[in-house]
Amino acid sequence: MSGQVSYETEVKAGAAKVWELYGTTKMALLAKEALPDTIIGLDILEGQGAVGTIIKITLAGGFSYKEKFTKVDHKNRVKETEAIEGGFLNMGLSLYRLRLEVIGKDEKSCMIKSTIEYEIANGASFDVSLVSVKLFADIAEVVKKQLTTLAGAN
Repeated sequence: MSGQVSYETEVKAGAAKVWELYGTTKMALLAKEALPDTIIGLDILEGQGAVGTIIKITLAGGFSYKEKFTKVDHKNRVKETEAIEGGFLNMGLSLYRLRLEVIGKDEKSCMIKSTIEYEIANGASFDVSLVSVKLFADIAEVVKKQLTTLAGAN
């Protein structure tokens, strides 16, 4: 069985500015700094934000996993990561993929869309209600606040 969940929010900043965070590891580092009670550990194990970059994320409660950047499309402003170890993979999923898209509306606004795709491993039982975009919605709100604050300062 497979499924997906997603979240969208509008940001009052140009897509290029938002992609400067989303298209690199800066978004993850900003999220760790802004959400210390949720993201208690974030280590860049390999790479600098391009395809092949591996990050280890530890969330409150000790939930930990490694993810690998599998797509970083600067032209279309799409980044995809896949869990490669731990987390939901240890709980019965065979795929946990995050797609982040920055969709330009005009020069001063865009949409951030976060989508999680998942597949349950054959024969596994998994509570799909555990798959949530809340963390990525929270991160989008942090980015929105950061960019809005910066725009107000200029």
